[in-house]
Formats: sequence, structure tokens, C-alpha cells
Amino acid sequence: YVFFEVEILDCKKLQLCFLDKVEPNATVGEIKSLLHKYYPKWYPARQSLTLHPYGKSLRDDEVLENLPVGTTATMYFQDLGPQLGWTMVFLCESIGPLFLYLMFYFRLPNIYLHKDNFTASPFKVVKLACLCHSFYYIKRLFEIIFIHRFSHGTMGLQTIMRNCLYYWGFAAWLAYYINHPLYTPPLYGKLQIYSALVMFVLCESGSFSVHLVLNQLGCNGSRPKSIPYPTKNPFTWLFFFVSCPNYTYEVGTWVSFSIMTQCVPAALFVVLGFVQRAVWAREKHDLYTGEFISYPELRSAIVPLFL
Repeated sequence: YVFFEVEILDCKKLQLCFLDKVEPNATVGEIKSLLHKYYPKWYPARQSLTLHPYGKSLRDDEVLENLPVGTTATMYFQDLGPQLGWTMVFLCESIGPLFLYLMFYFRLPNIYLHKDNFTASPFKVVKLACLCHSFYYIKRLFEIIFIHRFSHGTMGLQTIMRNCLYYWGFAAWLAYYINHPLYTPPLYGKLQIYSALVMFVLCESGSFSVHLVLNQLGCNGSRPKSIPYPTKNPFTWLFFFVSCPNYTYEVGTWVSFSIMTQCVPAALFVVLGFVQRAVWAREKHDLYTGEFISYPELRSAIVPLFL
């Protein structure tokens, strides 16, 4: 029975610790826990271990004996900085936009002209937009707390701040224009507003239905244990065509919101959101196809039969 030896170096190639008699079936996550005993401030979620100074981070579930190393392995450590759990990350991203939008909707002081403080828009679309925006983030908060299963444990504080700036900034930007005293309703009036409202409700129903399906799936770290399939619920039938229908519905939600409000910042939010979700969907699609030989060939990543 052969034990492994693991030497862990920092970015300057100075030795941090030397682990002897490491089990060959030890995972990278277990090696991080051993390093944590030497340096308590570097808890496992804060660590990145690579096989080369500037290499790709090893996954926590990778096994030592399966790595391209001999019985004496050298790993390089990088401090990822303070981390927060995914639940807290999504809460931070979602609570801010909810309250920021309401501040503009109620026209609190120092946002618009003094004479407009606490006044209300005469247009029904402004009220509908506020209801839709608030519903979206309240639903998201509910799903974060009660439905979502997060495959990765943490996110760095710098990334969290950047994400919050993105969500909070766009919420304030589009809320400023939609709730502005000079805002004008969409060009095609009620037809445009209520058609978009129907689309919004359908997409939000679809998103919730898909999240319920995904909640039933198990995962091993970042790896799914099974293929998600559609159920008797028609909103889940999009699984026949795409790997990530939750992203498809999400984009549809914001497309409908931008159509309803005819607001340029909302449309820009859609474009940027689609690009990012397309990247995430492609990564998840590749993960599914790599993990499961029998994965349905008809499925694309986010746009049926296209992308």
C-alpha cells in the first residue's frame, strides 16, 4: 500500500507545508482541510490549489491518485480572499434591486424635482411595471431560501461586490426612467403592455416550474447525478429542447418587461443578461453531455435548436 506525499507551495514557490502519508484516495477537498489545520485563517473555501503556478484550480472532488502526479505531488496555493455562501450572495443581489426600485416608484425626496416628491404616475403601465419587478425579486428571494440547491459553496467578496453593482445599478437605472414624471407609455398602448404582461407571467411560471424540477436532482459537488427531464407540467416541456430552460425563461421574463415598459436600460439589461446566461448554459450543457453518454441529442444550451 503506497502513501502519497504532498508539498504545498505559495505563489513565490515557498513551502507552506509538507504532508506525508496521505491516502491515495484522498480528495483535493481533504487536502485543503489538512492545510487548514496548519493555517486556520485559510478555510477550505478560501483556498485554490493547482498543479502549476498559474494552472487551473483543482476541483474539491478530484482524487489524488487520479491526478497527473507521482507519489510525491507538488501543489500551488492561492488565497481566494474572504468568501460568502451562495445563499447570502443571492440574497445580497436580490434585496437591493427590490428596495431600490420601490424608492423610485414612490419618488422619495432627492430623486426627482422637489414638486414630484411622493407623487404617483398617472399611467397604469408604471404600476404594472412596479408589480412585475417586485414580484420577480420576491419570487427570487423565496426560491433562494426554499428551493435552490447551490452546487458551489462560496463566492469571493470582490465578485459579490461586482455582481451587486450590476444588479443594483441596473435596477436604479431602469427605475429612474420608468418612474420619471416625464415617462411616456409604450407606443402601441394596451396591446403592447398586456401582451408583454401575459408573456411575463408565463415566463415566471415556467421559471418556477423548472426550478422545482431541478430541486429534485442531486449533485456531487458541481457534478449532476442525473439528467433533468420534463414532467407532466407543460412549463417543463422546454427540457425537450434546451438544457437550461430556467435561463431561457429568465431571459423571456426580462424581454417581456422591456417590451412592456419600452425602456432602453431594461433592453440593455436583457442583452447583457442573455450573453452571461448563454455562457452559463453552454458550460452546464457541456457538463451534462460530458457526464452522461445517453444525454438527449436534440437539446441545445439555452435557445431551442440554435444555441
